[in-house]
Amino acid sequence: MAGTLYLIPVPLGPTPPQDSLPANVLAVVRPLTHFVVEQAKTARAFLKAAGTDMPLQELQMDELNEHTKPEALDRLLAPLREGHDVGLLSEAGCPAVADPGANLVALAQQENIRVVPLIGPSSLLLALMASGLNGQRFAFQGYLPTKEIDRAKTLRDLESESRKRQQTQIFIETPYRNRQMFDSILLSCQPGTRLTVATDLTMPNESVITRTIMQWKKQTPPEIERRPTVFLLLA
Repeated sequence: MAGTLYLIPVPLGPTPPQDSLPANVLAVVRPLTHFVVEQAKTARAFLKAAGTDMPLQELQMDELNEHTKPEALDRLLAPLREGHDVGLLSEAGCPAVADPGANLVALAQQENIRVVPLIGPSSLLLALMASGLNGQRFAFQGYLPTKEIDRAKTLRDLESESRKRQQTQIFIETPYRNRQMFDSILLSCQPGTRLTVATDLTMPNESVITRTIMQWKKQTPPEIERRPTVFLLLA
């Protein structure tokens, strides 16, 4: 009988797991002996803080990240096929959302392996909750193009779609390019479009601010350089 694939959220920043994960989630994590993770080093740090029933060096830990070849996914399911429960971890937040773990979940579903999502922080939903934008209709767009001309066109297209459907558009950027993204939004979008900038969610310096493009242009830019940030638009 196959094991269960547990999707384990991790904190969004350097905070203790006990501060953002329910006790019953930590109770599921502690007895697990097999894990699939983005980076073994950071996963071990999380598991040490969460507490495990076995020494860290005795845990089986396989990596799944942007460098993993598609043909390697089948091997990662081997412990599940042998009856072991496996924990899937991302670097931050919920696994399989804007995360390479989605490929492993898809394969597990194809083989009728039980997949159990556990409760934990999602920067996307937390940002939407605090934005004041439309929480009935929204779409997550992941990362936008990095080239300025392509990014500007995509932003205009997303703004048009938002206006047409009254749909909140959610997207993210690599932290060191946050300021370029912010500047592109101000240049590409209409004055009345609302923009939410949600930074360092669940952390001591958390900030979630919603302003129109016109209002953003009149105030000091937010301090978002190299800080995890979610952007939300509603035209």
